[in-house]
Parts: sequence; structure tokens; C-alpha cells
Amino acid sequence: MILLSLGSNLPSKFGDSKQTLLKCYEFFNNDEVKILKKSSFYESVAVPNKLDPKFINSVISIETKFSAEELIQYIFKVEKEFHRKRDLINAPRTCDIDIIDFNGQIINISNKNISLKIPHPRLEQRSFVLFPIREIDKNWKSPLSGKKIDQLIENLDIESKKNITII
Repeated sequence: MILLSLGSNLPSKFGDSKQTLLKCYEFFNNDEVKILKKSSFYESVAVPNKLDPKFINSVISIETKFSAEELIQYIFKVEKEFHRKRDLINAPRTCDIDIIDFNGQIINISNKNISLKIPHPRLEQRSFVLFPIREIDKNWKSPLSGKKIDQLIENLDIESKKNITII
């Protein structure tokens, strides 16, 4: 299973954050990539700066023949369409796409252009990733710890659970 987390907390040329993610879905339905399942949209407080605009997040399950590195390059192209800037870590952004699971593999990509870990190293602490995953696959296990999705959600701190809602 390949899972991608999509998020936005700034408007793009396509509209507000929700419209941006809806448009983003279109980039994952083509000859190279096909969406199998989509979660609902979730609104959450920005992490770590709670004063930034709230995020809209979704998780999609996809099918692709891309390798992990090819998928990352494709994701960068999609983010560029939305004018994603990577100037500051955790800054507000129009479009943010992370590979959460690539067929259960743990992958480190490091070359002259990128340094990336798949799955995202902090996925198990992120309610805005875990709740949408549970919606897509109630039996999903984290490639990092092997823990089931319900156990990961149960282990979230109370603040994380309070600061997320389906919209």
C-alpha cells in the first residue's frame, strides 16, 4: 500500500486550502498514478506554530509503477504547480505532500538533490495523518513500529486529539 498525506494552510492559484487539495487530487489520477481511496478532509492546528493558519489535510491511497525516488520527484513537480516554497521548515504552505507508506518499506533517499526518509519519521505523532489513515484502512500498521493504527491514535496526546476535526 502506498499512502500519501496532503496538506495545505495557504490559498493557491486554485482557491482556498480545500480547493487546492481537490485540485491536487487531479494530479494523482493519470497514467502514472491512480488514486484508490481518499479520506475526508481534516482541519488541524498548524504544528509547531499554532498561530499559523489551520491546515486542511487528507490521505490518499495510490497505485503507481514509480519507484519511491520517482514518486518523490513526481510529488516535487506537483508541489511546484501549487508554488510550494521550501524556504523555511514548518512554514505555512500552499501544498505539502508526504509519502507516509511505500509498501511497508523503510527507505532513505539521499543524493545531491534530496535527503528524505520514508515513511515520515514523525508520522506516529501526527493526528492529521493518523485519523485519515484509519478512515482508509482500519488495519494499517506503521512501518516504523509495527503498531496498528488504533494503538497509534490511542497513544496521541490529548491536545493532538482535540485539535483535529473532520470538515
